[in-house]
Amino acid sequence: MTKRPRNPLVAAARFRLAGPHQKTEKARRRHEKVQLNVELRQMRRSSKKTEPDFLICSCL
Repeated sequence: MTKRPRNPLVAAARFRLAGPHQKTEKARRRHEKVQLNVELRQMRRSSKKTEPDFLICSCL
């Protein structure tokens, strides 16, 4: 049984790091959802500090 010579291009193609160039739609949606929750949490924290504990109505 004789061995064939190795193809030098196979090794380069096999070990080449190839993959997607951008995030998937699922990952993008999840990132947006997480960012929205972070922003909402920050807004809630900042609004709690500025709002008084009670409201006074001077309607009477």
